[in-house]
Amino acid sequence: MAESKKVSVIQKQKPMVQVVYALAPLAAASVYFFGWRALAVLAVVNAAGFLAEYIFTRVTGKQVSQAVFVTNFIFALSLPPTIPFWIAVVGVVFGVVFGKMAFGGFGRNIFNPAMSGRAFIYVSFGRQLTGPQAWTGPVGGALGGFGAWQADAVSGATSLVRLADGETVSRLSMFLGNISGSLGETSALLILLGGLYLLVKKTASYHIVGGVFLGFAIFQTAFWLTGVTGVPDPLSAALAGSFLFGMMFIATDPVSASQTTDIGRFVYGLIIGVVTSLIRTFSIWPAGFTFAIIFANMFAPLLNHLIVEGKKARKAKAASGAGKPEVSE
Repeated sequence: MAESKKVSVIQKQKPMVQVVYALAPLAAASVYFFGWRALAVLAVVNAAGFLAEYIFTRVTGKQVSQAVFVTNFIFALSLPPTIPFWIAVVGVVFGVVFGKMAFGGFGRNIFNPAMSGRAFIYVSFGRQLTGPQAWTGPVGGALGGFGAWQADAVSGATSLVRLADGETVSRLSMFLGNISGSLGETSALLILLGGLYLLVKKTASYHIVGGVFLGFAIFQTAFWLTGVTGVPDPLSAALAGSFLFGMMFIATDPVSASQTTDIGRFVYGLIIGVVTSLIRTFSIWPAGFTFAIIFANMFAPLLNHLIVEGKKARKAKAASGAGKPEVSE
């Protein structure tokens, strides 16, 4: 009898593994800044997210995509340090099931699964996601969070909220990451290094990154120069909150982003940058990147369609023009 080949439960996807590599330093930094509880959140989210996709793939006879671990990491690192474990589980399961598997699995989802889950718990459990009790300052000391379970709670909020209230926040602290904030979104340095790695590996599109940055910079600068209340200077605004993390790791999602042409990628990124600035400035939500991503996801298929149809129309016009006989005067 011929021996049956053992089929792996997990579908290998090299680009997804590269994203996890880029996120690994942020995961380690989350432990250093906020204590070992950050690693526990990562472990619980990864277990719940994997199990949610595994149950669906068992029914359909497919493999679990390695992309689910990217979803799990991004989702976990976007959460506040004191997030209750059960809320983190609810969020990642919602993101995997309704943001991905309900559409048919990897490659078919319209919305970014991590941001779908985060948006769901953001509107469902606002106090735990945005209240003062959600945030902790960095642990401090020589060992940092490696010598503690969790940092002490702070009576305040993230650097983005403090900037909106007119407070001064150290740009160096925002660059290095020793400030209050979400688990993986405080260190601009590590975010940029991880994003650069993805750009070099061509896992992330520099057209999307450039579009996000330009759209945000133009609108944020315009609001700041015109004296709109609560708008910090563009550099501080870029360093604070989830902007850089979202620009490098979320906007560049190869499935839910526009991927038809370079111009489509750039316009898609431009939409995200502009909408992020608008939400930050004029809504009750201080961050805005989560909803900016979902908004842009909705229009990515339409953007792809318009670009493809536009190309076809131009080619047809050029062909009909070339086929016409020349008329002599």
